[in-house]
Amino acid sequence: MTGVVTVTEHNKSLRSGAQYTEMGKSMLSLVHQGTRRSVLTKASLLIAAIAFANWRVVGELPLGFLYLLPMLLVGRVLRPWQIACFAVLCTYFTEAFDVFPWNLTTGIPRDVLYFAAFFCIGLFVCEINRNRQIGIQHLHEIEKQRDARREAEEQLRVLIESSPAAIVTVDSKGCVLMANEAAHRMLMLSSDTLTGRPIYKYFPLLADLSQRDPGHQLFRTVMQSRGQREDGEVFLADICFSTYRTHAGPRLAAMILDASEELRTHEESNLHQVLAGSRIAVGAVSHEIRNVCGAIAAVHQNLSRGGMLAQNKDFEALGNLVLALERIANVDLRQSSDQAVEIDLVAVLDDFRIVIAPSLREEDIECTWTVEPNLPSVWADRSYLMQVFLNLATNSVRALSQKQGKALSISVRTKDYRVLVEFVDNGCGVEHPEQLFHPFQHNAQSTGLGLYLSRAFMRSFGGELRHKAVPDGAYFAVELTAVSFL
Repeated sequence: MTGVVTVTEHNKSLRSGAQYTEMGKSMLSLVHQGTRRSVLTKASLLIAAIAFANWRVVGELPLGFLYLLPMLLVGRVLRPWQIACFAVLCTYFTEAFDVFPWNLTTGIPRDVLYFAAFFCIGLFVCEINRNRQIGIQHLHEIEKQRDARREAEEQLRVLIESSPAAIVTVDSKGCVLMANEAAHRMLMLSSDTLTGRPIYKYFPLLADLSQRDPGHQLFRTVMQSRGQREDGEVFLADICFSTYRTHAGPRLAAMILDASEELRTHEESNLHQVLAGSRIAVGAVSHEIRNVCGAIAAVHQNLSRGGMLAQNKDFEALGNLVLALERIANVDLRQSSDQAVEIDLVAVLDDFRIVIAPSLREEDIECTWTVEPNLPSVWADRSYLMQVFLNLATNSVRALSQKQGKALSISVRTKDYRVLVEFVDNGCGVEHPEQLFHPFQHNAQSTGLGLYLSRAFMRSFGGELRHKAVPDGAYFAVELTAVSFL
């Protein structure tokens, strides 16, 4: 029981001591509070009070040590040289009102000690205050960086979660560390179920990359890969990925886009172009067959009037063959114009410039572009129009291949209700302009269908391709119908 009482009393004494300590801290903080002017006023009044008390106290009791209190105050708001001035003042009052006699032997060392004590306590408080201010600034900077980091993390999280592209990170074992909602939708998985699963099940090439030796070089590139959804459906994916190293091993981050629809659109467009080109080519062949059949039919009719071959079976079979060929050649293979839509000609020209730039650099051809501002939209088929531009540019590059000082000029301007895209080069020109747009030319480097098909493409959506003779070169104009003039 006695032990319990002793412990209780000890706890009470500890609590009392803690209370006195807190009271002391509160008093000190109250004294230290205020502006620089108020602190200096408090310090001056305190020095005056101590000096008065020291003057009035009689006996051998020195009160000079109390000047440490105002030095604690001024050390918080003054600079070192100002603290030294206050230390000199306190040293003077201490020496002036104490009972010790002053002489050179004992007075100077005593005053030096007084000054050192006052000045050092002031410097100590000054340094503590300076470190405190630095600490507060550092804390504010840390808090600011923390808030900025939180805001950046929040923005990054929102960006990842709201991104239409699938974003995943993979560890060195090929397991998914993080995946956004778009990745779950792409792979037909429920939300938050992809984390921890092996990525090779869905994208085998990503697993191979994530498991590479960390000593190998890092990758930052784009590739196409076959992906597989949870239900087994295979799709084409465009993957932008990069690898990086951490203390836990190599990591891989990837942004994935489903390119299946783009592939289908591309293949359907290619099929449409092949069918359209084939239809036009067959139409050209049919035209030539009709011409030949017409000549053969005329000869057959002239021979049949003579009566000499009227009963000849072979002659009669020849006539039937000519009629059959005419029926085949008369099949309607005209190109329809239902593919024409409103397109941005400037965007098509920008894509065209990107495509032909490498060929022009390789052949050292100086290409000059002159595009009229504020061009209207035009009616055309984008893929056909691009093919026409590429065919004209390719012909110019071929014509300039053996020439010095190669130059190609491409200008775009409006004229009446049309938009003209003009190609002018300083090549060898056109030898037989009257046969320029005819199919199957004898002197053509290939099939002789390039310009024939180009003009047919242009006419299919209400445009035109024209040639004009110019000295020392070739001139072709692509005419398009402007939407704003209709």
